[in-house]
Amino acid sequence: MAKLLHPKATAVWLVDNTTISFKQIADFVGMHELEIQGIADGDVATGVKGFDPVANNQLVQEELTNAETNPLYKMKLKFNAAATGEEKRRGPRYTPLSKRQDRPASIYWLVKFHPELSDGQIGKLVGTTKPTIQAIRERTHWNIANIQPIDPVALGLCKQSELDAVVQKAAAKKAADGEVMTDDERRKLVSTQTSLGMEAEPKIPTAIEGLETFSLSDDDSEKDASDADFSDADSFFNLPENEDEDEQPR
Repeated sequence: MAKLLHPKATAVWLVDNTTISFKQIADFVGMHELEIQGIADGDVATGVKGFDPVANNQLVQEELTNAETNPLYKMKLKFNAAATGEEKRRGPRYTPLSKRQDRPASIYWLVKFHPELSDGQIGKLVGTTKPTIQAIRERTHWNIANIQPIDPVALGLCKQSELDAVVQKAAAKKAADGEVMTDDERRKLVSTQTSLGMEAEPKIPTAIEGLETFSLSDDDSEKDASDADFSDADSFFNLPENEDEDEQPR
């Protein structure tokens, strides 16, 4: 769908050169009615030069005339065949130069935590090429030793909603193909809001793992009990008497 060029400048021109209502102008340029009133009062768009939509092939004069004669008429943008499909993005996503060095880390994160994603989906999500994805997936990238996996959302390479949509689509395709998902893969499909509210899973420290099943056998218990005889506690603390205690020193 084609969009209006310079909506605020167009609103300035319509306020200064026509008698149509603020509501009609707001609907045409995609602004709020109060903003249009602010333009008329001189509080909004101060210093903005008006943009004539008729002279710039954005509006037909007949539409403007109909709007001036009928306060309820909604003007329509002039059809431009060249603008058809202009919003459809083709090819990989454009990545700013300042963030291009972060793409290998994001690719590594997607390959590691979302192996169900295809190379094409990863390429469109973070704006990269299939050879780069394959090099990181096969660990043949020239800098693979220094690459650490980082969430592409945290790096600003894509939105969380876009990532969730791609993951859900990949999961649906995997289910349609009859592949069984593991518990870890199902856990990754949970939305961000839901995952933040989930309780952390209890984990046993590695150093004591297995001790919860350890117990002494009956023979060991009896042996330990026989070694310690505490039946006569007084004899345990009494010291042997001195045989020469009756002899007096000379």
